[in-house]
Amino acid sequence: MADRRRINGPVGTTNPPIYDDAPEKQSEGVKVTRSRPANVIRKMYLKTGVTPSASGSAYLEIESSGNGGSGLKLSCSVHGPRALPRSTPFSPHIILSTHVKFAPFATKQRRGYIRDPIERDLGTHLETALRGSIIADRWPKSGVDIIISIVEGEQDRETSKAQGIEAWDTMNALSGCITVASAALADAGIDCVDTVAGGVAALVQDAGNDAAPSIVVDPIPSEHEKVLAACCIAYLPTRQEVTNLWFKGDLPASDMDVYTQLIEKGIQASKSANRVLVDCLNETVG
Repeated sequence: MADRRRINGPVGTTNPPIYDDAPEKQSEGVKVTRSRPANVIRKMYLKTGVTPSASGSAYLEIESSGNGGSGLKLSCSVHGPRALPRSTPFSPHIILSTHVKFAPFATKQRRGYIRDPIERDLGTHLETALRGSIIADRWPKSGVDIIISIVEGEQDRETSKAQGIEAWDTMNALSGCITVASAALADAGIDCVDTVAGGVAALVQDAGNDAAPSIVVDPIPSEHEKVLAACCIAYLPTRQEVTNLWFKGDLPASDMDVYTQLIEKGIQASKSANRVLVDCLNETVG
């Protein structure tokens, strides 16, 4: 008899994180380049109902770059809606509480047990992205808690040394948080105007490329010589609305075409993630 409590993971294998330097790559000067087209995101695995004790839950896994780096693995649980304490002032709409936390072993440097400013920023952006999709006035004086645990935060060792601890990886983490939280909200039966998904676009400069920088979706810093700017977008495809926009980088304010192209590519990436989200929910209902 099969074990019904076991959650089967993706069929493909994942690469374990490499903590030792690769002398052969350093001696030969090999630089890993992007193998995917500029407008294609990485493969995703999404499943709902992984936490029976929660009102709704979801698990998201994004494949690694394949060059010794780690992928992105997120687990989300939704608790509520539930009545607020009597001492809480009356609220005509639902009160949303988001909590994002890296596991201590999620990144190359061990994380603490108390949330740092980066994790609090991720929670704030996530709350803004989800608030635009939830029909909040259907649950007056109620609250819902969204808890996301980042089991593995993609991070390449060489990129971490060159650009810092989080560099541009926090945007990819936020994009995954938005998508997995939207799936968990749907699993919890909380009414939303549309399924919101996250997408990332970046302006990158490749090594030995004398031409102008190019714009790619779902960037991995280790695959490019330099990331000039990036934006993370939470998008509602049916309503064609942006619920959250996070831009990071240094670009001249006079060149507005680059900003527009980054936003368009970010919307394109979010639409691709939304198709995975919708397929997952259809399989759950079916």
